[in-house]
Amino acid sequence: MSIFSPRVFSGMQPTGNLHLGNYLGAMLNWVKMQESNECIYCVVDMHAITLWQEPKALHQAIRDVTAAYVACGVDPKRSIIFNQSQVAEHAELAWIFNCVARLGWLNRMTQFKDKAGKDKEAASVGLYVYPNLMAADILAYKATHVPVGEDQKQHLELARDIAQKFNVDFEVEFFPQPEPMITGPATRVMSLRDGTKKMSKSDPSDLSRINITDGADDIAKKIRKAKTDMDALPSEIAGLKGRPEAENLVGIYAALGGTTAQAVLSQFGGGQFSGLKNALADLAVAKLAPIADEIAKLKADPAHIDAILADGAQRARAIAAPIVKEARKIVGFVVS
Repeated sequence: MSIFSPRVFSGMQPTGNLHLGNYLGAMLNWVKMQESNECIYCVVDMHAITLWQEPKALHQAIRDVTAAYVACGVDPKRSIIFNQSQVAEHAELAWIFNCVARLGWLNRMTQFKDKAGKDKEAASVGLYVYPNLMAADILAYKATHVPVGEDQKQHLELARDIAQKFNVDFEVEFFPQPEPMITGPATRVMSLRDGTKKMSKSDPSDLSRINITDGADDIAKKIRKAKTDMDALPSEIAGLKGRPEAENLVGIYAALGGTTAQAVLSQFGGGQFSGLKNALADLAVAKLAPIADEIAKLKADPAHIDAILADGAQRARAIAAPIVKEARKIVGFVVS
């Protein structure tokens, strides 16, 4: 039996509009989790600056993502919502973890290689040690469960390694081994223009994604223009193999409708994509258009958003401060 109380931590970067992949892969689960868990949801603005951000745009993006959290159903009274940079314990613990983690561990991180590209010597040091800060985000709260996408599993494994090495090095059982939570039929939503690529904010084609802020007309247009193949939809899941665009649309429909991929194929199998697309467009508009409307209302009152973040930061700091203070003592620092 674990000595650590269950606690959920997760976060998103304030870079660009949140899209359907964020909503289905994360937000829906966040909303469900707060029903039965202690949840801390962070806007990870310190992670955002590992790549250059225009300051005014970043400032606005932090508010925009916060508005999206709330509009999607995260309750700032039930859960803690804050932006990372307002709680200094994240950076403080990250430095300790910089001294616990090993270079070899970071050298294996595939996301750094992807983001740094061919000229990795020009990448920021922050981008390289980003996973250590992610570990600090989680462990500053002794979080036991982390809802993550498939692309973040490697970073969570690193957080587990850091927690274990800290505990072994200092002969304590201080940090938990956080567990990944990957749930739902559409945990990895792919591009509407290329079913082999993940839906991304950075894709140059806006038709590749459905933004959370898109209106009804744009949502319907993007779904109807989504890439498909020439064959009819299969009636069994096995028939989706090797058909990434078909698999993606079926998964999206299942996730939005709260059903299974097999149930979707039982309904639309044997037919052409037009039937599925028309039904999916109606479903997506019904689910997402009200969220876009609520985001617009929240963004019109930035003082309200700032108050949510300030309250969340205060509540987050109340949890993190004593944990990080004890970590400093364990390391051997003089702590008043």
